[in-house]
Amino acid sequence: MIKITLPDGSIRELEDGASPLDLALGISKSLAKAALFAKVNGQDWDLKRPFEGDSDVALITKKDEVEALELVRHDTAHILAQAVQDLYPGTQVTIGPAIENGFYYDFAREEPFSTEDFEAIEKRMREIVDANLPFEREVWDRDEAIAKFKEMGESFKAELIEDLPAGEPITIYRQGEWFDLCRGPHLPSTGKIGKAFKLMKVAGAYWRGDHRNAQLQRIYGTAWLDDKQLKAHLHRLEEAEKRDHRRLGKQMGLFHFQEEGPGSIFWHPNGWSLFQSLISYMRRRQENAGYVEINTPDLLDYSLWETSGHAEKFGENMYSTVMPDDRKYALKPMNCPGGVQVYNFGQRSYRELPLRMAEFGKVHRYEPSGALHGMMRVRHFTQDDAHIFCTPEQLQDECLKVVDLILDIYKDFGFDDVRIKFSDRPEARIGDDEVWDKSEAALKHALEATGLPYGYNPGEGAFYGPKLEFVLRDAIGRDWQCGTIQVDFNLPERFDVTFTGEDGADHRPVMLHRALFGSLERFTGILIEHYAGKLPFWLAPRQIVVATITSDADGYAEEVCQAMSDAGLRVETDLRNEKINYKVREHSVGKVPVIAVVGRKEAEEGAVALRFLGEEGRTQEVMSLADAIAQLGDKATPPDLKR
Repeated sequence: MIKITLPDGSIRELEDGASPLDLALGISKSLAKAALFAKVNGQDWDLKRPFEGDSDVALITKKDEVEALELVRHDTAHILAQAVQDLYPGTQVTIGPAIENGFYYDFAREEPFSTEDFEAIEKRMREIVDANLPFEREVWDRDEAIAKFKEMGESFKAELIEDLPAGEPITIYRQGEWFDLCRGPHLPSTGKIGKAFKLMKVAGAYWRGDHRNAQLQRIYGTAWLDDKQLKAHLHRLEEAEKRDHRRLGKQMGLFHFQEEGPGSIFWHPNGWSLFQSLISYMRRRQENAGYVEINTPDLLDYSLWETSGHAEKFGENMYSTVMPDDRKYALKPMNCPGGVQVYNFGQRSYRELPLRMAEFGKVHRYEPSGALHGMMRVRHFTQDDAHIFCTPEQLQDECLKVVDLILDIYKDFGFDDVRIKFSDRPEARIGDDEVWDKSEAALKHALEATGLPYGYNPGEGAFYGPKLEFVLRDAIGRDWQCGTIQVDFNLPERFDVTFTGEDGADHRPVMLHRALFGSLERFTGILIEHYAGKLPFWLAPRQIVVATITSDADGYAEEVCQAMSDAGLRVETDLRNEKINYKVREHSVGKVPVIAVVGRKEAEEGAVALRFLGEEGRTQEVMSLADAIAQLGDKATPPDLKR
C-alpha cells in the first residue's frame, strides 16, 4: 500500500500501482471527470501514470486556471503538430512550447506556410479533438529512440535526444498513431482540450535560436479553457491594435523610429513636451520625499563594470570599445556604479543616512533586433533611478516609504490595479548565499510589514540582489512590470562603501536600488496605450488648439492663444484656410483634448467655443475667455500640486 497526502492534510491509502486517476475516482466520479493532471511531490504528473511511492498529491482541474491553461496550450501545440504532419507529409517537427496567451510550434518545411493555410489546419485540429484520442506515455530506450526518429526523417528530434543528459528517461507521448518526444504531462485525451483555440500568425525562427542553424517556420496560436475566454482575448488584441503606441505616436506627432537608430527614439516637440512633463512630475515627487538629484557620466572606464560585476554577468549586452589610448570604455547599462562613485566621494557619516540619490540616467543595453518593439523594448532609454544608502536598521522603513510612494504615483496616472511580486536569487548572480539569505530575508520582512498581498517570481531577482516588482494592469487588462525595489548588500562590499558610525568606526551601509516609472520611454508607451492616446489634460503635450472659423478671427485667435499661454497652458493656433469641421477632425485624430473654436461672434463677445475630446456629456460649451482660462487652468494642474 502507498500513502497519499492531500493538500488539506488528509491521508488516503491506495494499492501499489495506483494512479492519480484512481485517487480521484476514490473521492468522487465528478472529480475524476474534472481532473486534468496532478501535482505529485511538486512535479506535474499524468492522471494515469502510477505513483512511485508515498506522495503529496494535488489534483488539478479547470478551477486551477493558471496550471490548467498552461497544459491546454501545451497539448494544443501537439495537436497543431499532428495536424500539420497529417496535411503536409514530409514536414519535420522540432519544438512546441506553451507561452503567454498561447503556444507555438516550429516546423522544418521547404514550402512556406501562410495564414491562408490556417483554415485547413484548424479544421484538422478540430477533427483530432473530436476523435478524443488518449494521450499515452511511453519510456523508450535512448538509442532506439534516436534510431526511430532518424528513420522517420526527424533529424531535429534525434538531435534533441542525443543532447539530453545521460540517464534522463526518454519519454514519448502518443495520441493515436502520432507520437512526439515530450517530458509531459498531458491531458487524459485530445477531447479534453476543447476547441477554444485559434492560429494567429507565421514567423521565421532558427533552430535553437541560433542564426547559424537551420531556418524554421513558427506557427503561433492562442488557446483558452472556453470560447468566452477566447473571444475576450481576441477582443483585447483588437483593442491593443487600436491603441498601439507606435500608430498613435505618429498620429499625435510625438516621435518616430528609423533604421539608423535601431532601438532608439527620435523625439518630436510634442513628444518631448510629454516626456519633460513626466520628469517634472517625478522630480517634484522625489524632492518632496527627501531625494537629492545627481547626474553621472554615460561613458565610464570598463574597470568600473568589472568591479560591479556587470561585465561578468551582463557584458554581452553592453556597448564597449577600446580607444587609441588602449583604455576600454563602456556606455553604462545601469546607473548604480556611477551613483556609488558620488556616494564614495568623501567620507560619509551616519548623520547623513538615509541618503536618497535620484538620477534620470540614460542607459544603453543591446537587445536583439527581433526583440525590439517600439518604446516597449529599446536599446537606449532613461531610468528614473535612485539609490538609497541606509543603515540595516533603517532598511524596513525605507522600503515602506518607497512602496507608498510608488503606489501613490501610479494612482495619479490612473493605475489603481497594481500587483507586487517578490523575486529571489537568479542563477547568474554575484555574492555568496549567506549574503543572499540576508538580503532576501530583509526585503521579505519589509514587504510583509506593508500588509499588502504579493506573489512570487522565483529566480527573477537582479544579479546583485532580490527585488520587488510592481505590475500595473491597464485599461484592457494587460499587465506591465514597471517599478522595482532591490536590496543590495553586494555592491557596497565590492566598492568598499562605508559610513562613519556613532561609535567612530567604519560600517557598511545597505544599498537600495529603486525605480518608479522604470523606463520613462516604456512608461510613456504604456500611458499612450492605456488612454488610447486621450491623455489626461494635465499631461497632454498639446492641451488646446485655437481654431478659426474664418480668417477675420485670426487676430482674436492670436490674443486667445497668448492669454492661455500666459496662464501656463500648452496651446497652439490653427489659422489655416480650411473648414472648421476639417480642423476639428484633424485635431481630434491627433488626440488634442480641447479645441477652442473662434469666429467673428466669439471675437465680438470675448468668448470661445470649447469642444472636448472624448468627455461624456460634453461636446461644445461657449464661455468667456476668462472663464475658459480658469476652468482649463484647473484641469491643467498636475494631481500632486492639487493636494
